[in-house]
Amino acid sequence: MAEFTAPDYLTALPEIFLAAISLIFLMIGVFAGNRSTKLLTWLCVAAMSAAFIMVLAGSHSYSTTFFGMFVSDSFSIFMKCLVLIGAAVTLIMGMGFVKRENMNRFEFPVLILFATLGMLLMISANDLIALYVGLELQSLSLYIVAAFRRESLRSSEAGLKYFVLGALSSGLLLYGCSMVYGFTGFTGFDEIAAAIGHGGGDTHSATAIGILIGLVFITAALAFKVSAVPFHMWTPDVYEGAPTPVTAFFAAAPKIAAMALLLRVLLGPFHELLVQWDQIIVFISIASMALGAFAAIGQSNIKRLIAYSSIGHIGYALVGLAAGTPEGVRGVLIYLAIYMVMSLGTFACILAMRRRGQMVEKIEDLAGLSKSNPPVALALAIFMFSMAGIPPMAGFFGKLYVFLAAIEEGMYGLAIIGVLTSAVGAYYYIRIVKVMYFDKPVESFDKPIGMELSSVLVGTGVVTLFFFAYPTPVLEGAQAAAALLFP
Repeated sequence: MAEFTAPDYLTALPEIFLAAISLIFLMIGVFAGNRSTKLLTWLCVAAMSAAFIMVLAGSHSYSTTFFGMFVSDSFSIFMKCLVLIGAAVTLIMGMGFVKRENMNRFEFPVLILFATLGMLLMISANDLIALYVGLELQSLSLYIVAAFRRESLRSSEAGLKYFVLGALSSGLLLYGCSMVYGFTGFTGFDEIAAAIGHGGGDTHSATAIGILIGLVFITAALAFKVSAVPFHMWTPDVYEGAPTPVTAFFAAAPKIAAMALLLRVLLGPFHELLVQWDQIIVFISIASMALGAFAAIGQSNIKRLIAYSSIGHIGYALVGLAAGTPEGVRGVLIYLAIYMVMSLGTFACILAMRRRGQMVEKIEDLAGLSKSNPPVALALAIFMFSMAGIPPMAGFFGKLYVFLAAIEEGMYGLAIIGVLTSAVGAYYYIRIVKVMYFDKPVESFDKPIGMELSSVLVGTGVVTLFFFAYPTPVLEGAQAAAALLFP
């Protein structure tokens, strides 16, 4: 009988800490009621900050615990830092909205904390079962926060659509995992990789075909989570209907966690099958870039426009994964870091769009914003130019690294399509700038916008505008993280 070995709890300390503190905060909310919402929000931000420090202080070398189901390395550290920053900033900038829009309930920050815990577990998953547990913990929390404004029909509809389609993607994931387990006999990523390497990679065998079918289902489920075409159908409706801070959270943290999971799954256990899955990723990337570029042109609601824009940005990020090289993965990580900052800044601007206490979301409502509120107009212009990929904004460098990785691998067609769709997308980003600076002014937005929103706008605006001056931390972190995914 094998001797029992206790897990190394320090390797998973941030997750254990967040799990314990989430339950404590939940009990505080139960006994203190909704008057504790603001306190709990700041406590959740503090807990995320503490987890961030723990993540950074952890070992950057490859280490596993919980019988190989949980992995910690430079890749997981880089992605967890992005998720924790995105979640904490979202909570901070949504505080005013939560108070104004009858969402002042203690469950909100606690659910965001539970979702963040699920994302950290996803990023460190080294087993199909651990992958599913982390994904579902995140998803169940997101279903609830999407429908958090119970009196709003749009919010309820968004939550229901996300739940129904999310349940479908969970089914696809489980079916894919069961296929892979059935044909390899393992759920651990390392064991699956070894099984594929010892004959499962022979694409003409029945075993390999079964594994490939399982991989297709797993990839489809994860493509749903990052809202890549053709599994994007939930994104516009959920982005528009969900409360704006929740939409900001969707755009930042969960996409990064799901993308991290996609990278780890495809480049870990299924790396031997790169020739097979690469074709799928190329198709998804091209389809996402094209749909994101053309579908957003006719949008009048800025949240729907950003939803289609996010689909396009996932397409650009997938260009780096399609390259299948350390340089390509580095490009993906840099792109995700920059995209998160741009998204948070853009949604901070959307949260500032209020008239007589009511939120407005139409692009035409931005008319003349440069005259009525020059700082917000300047910040939004910076984010729009960056999303369009215009130098020297941060967004230009994100696209540069993924396109260069594709060119180095001889994928010229993919890079050219990326550049062309980026040029099409620039039209609707620059249209927003034109509306703000050249259209006839309408009624100005409410002032002031609040200390929390102002801080987020300044922080994200400075990072986006001056990224070129000091990109070293992101570039070096992405380089180290990407290197660990390749044997």
